[in-house]
Amino acid sequence: MMRYLIVLLGLLLAGAPALAEDAPNLKDLPRTAGPARVPVRNEAAIDLPKDHIFFPEASGKKIMAKIGNSTDDTFVGLIAPAGKSDWFVIVEYEPSGHISDDDAKNWDADKLLSDVRESTEAANERRHKDGTPELEVVGWAEKPHYDAATRRLVWSIEAREKGQTDNKDNIVNYRTLMLGREGYVAMTMVSPLATIGTDKASANLLLSKLDFTQGKKYADFDVKTDKVAEYGLAALVAGVAVKKLGLIAVITAFALKFAKVIGLAVVGGLAAFRRFFRRKPAVADLPPTPIMAVDTPKAEQQT
Repeated sequence: MMRYLIVLLGLLLAGAPALAEDAPNLKDLPRTAGPARVPVRNEAAIDLPKDHIFFPEASGKKIMAKIGNSTDDTFVGLIAPAGKSDWFVIVEYEPSGHISDDDAKNWDADKLLSDVRESTEAANERRHKDGTPELEVVGWAEKPHYDAATRRLVWSIEAREKGQTDNKDNIVNYRTLMLGREGYVAMTMVSPLATIGTDKASANLLLSKLDFTQGKKYADFDVKTDKVAEYGLAALVAGVAVKKLGLIAVITAFALKFAKVIGLAVVGGLAAFRRFFRRKPAVADLPPTPIMAVDTPKAEQQT
């Protein structure tokens, strides 16, 4: 998966004037407006709905850089609404090999959640050493559910910083995924807890519009020739999910404010963009830690 370099709000706002001057670069970024069919590598395609914008890899990487994130070769692009909103979706393709979905028939959501909590505690040791906030899992925002007919998986985890008492600051990792012959497409929605109830409809709409091309579908798997992943579907929830939680847990607190960067790049609101970045942040807006590097190893290592 990706290696994300998280640069927190205080540092970003410190460089606000420079970012504002770069606004035309964002406004002029190549993008595709829906309705349109958007390819995902040579593996799949998304029928992008009306009022949605897709920023392809090069454009998406520039936006990710603006909000403090680096990307790797799994990154495909970003999807955002054409109007103003507080969400965007990161699209990735992982060539993991063919993943068995047999364990989805009888998995235990409580056991999966326990595994996520255990992995989170283990990751907290690294966070503590890095001087970044430790996390605790509140629970499922939405329990994992898998549709064997369409090979689509959805789950959502709610989490917060340890010691946090105000639930309105809880963060959500809303994850949708579709299996193919040689890997999977993952779409991660970045959204505040306050609006995830309505925002997730957009995530599920996009998932319904995703499909693998002929010859690349899950049913096209050839046991004689195709690579098989060393893990099953449950590992994508209990393993990969907690790694992705590191991204959302840190980025949601500030990047949703920068979702306006995407929205304004869509509508071309340069003046509003400059006003947004030139305002002085309130002290309460500034997070306690300056930089966090989140390593997301390849899923093959998360069995």
